[in-house]
Amino acid sequence: MMLANVDWWLIGQATIDTLLMTGFSLLFTVLIGMPVGILLFLTAPGQMLSSRAAYQSMAFIVNVLRSVPFLILLIVMIPLTRMLAGTALGVQGSIPPLVASAAPFFARLVENVLRELDPGVSEACRAMGADSRQTVLWALIPEATTGILAAIVVTAITLVGYSAMSGVIGGGGLGDLALRFGYQRYQTDVMVVTVLILVVMVQLLQVFGDRWVARMNRK
Repeated sequence: MMLANVDWWLIGQATIDTLLMTGFSLLFTVLIGMPVGILLFLTAPGQMLSSRAAYQSMAFIVNVLRSVPFLILLIVMIPLTRMLAGTALGVQGSIPPLVASAAPFFARLVENVLRELDPGVSEACRAMGADSRQTVLWALIPEATTGILAAIVVTAITLVGYSAMSGVIGGGGLGDLALRFGYQRYQTDVMVVTVLILVVMVQLLQVFGDRWVARMNRK
């Protein structure tokens, strides 16, 4: 294996593309998944906005999206991705399917975090006359902050892996580079370098994410 043959400029560009895909996808995933997770919690049986129809409808959509393998979702969403992003290729074309796959996952994590809170928090808010919006903003989210931050870290790591898989349809990033050069052109050195970079990215996300959560937990 000759690392001297590796095009480091391409490696650097692919790394930047992967970071962009992960960052923007994580942003939209949190913006979409957070409200969905909160609504799943509030409409569940026994909660403030308990509604069997609403809960089951949202849960069905979330479960369907979670059950579809990401590679299949990438292909199925190509027409919708072109409509939303203008293209199904590159960083821009990878973001919609990444969000569609990660948002339901993050929503379930948020729901589980809220379920683990002491029920007395919601009951105390009700006793003081707080409505559902006030309860969520002033009590539930502050109490669940560390759990939600941990969920964001887990989702970010998941998105790194998904972004690599988007290379199958020309999504750009390290996955695309590994497929085109490492697999199709039999350049084992490129494959090894891209895998190592992905491993380092995941490790850094986990380390800094854990420290972030621990710091917030102390506060």
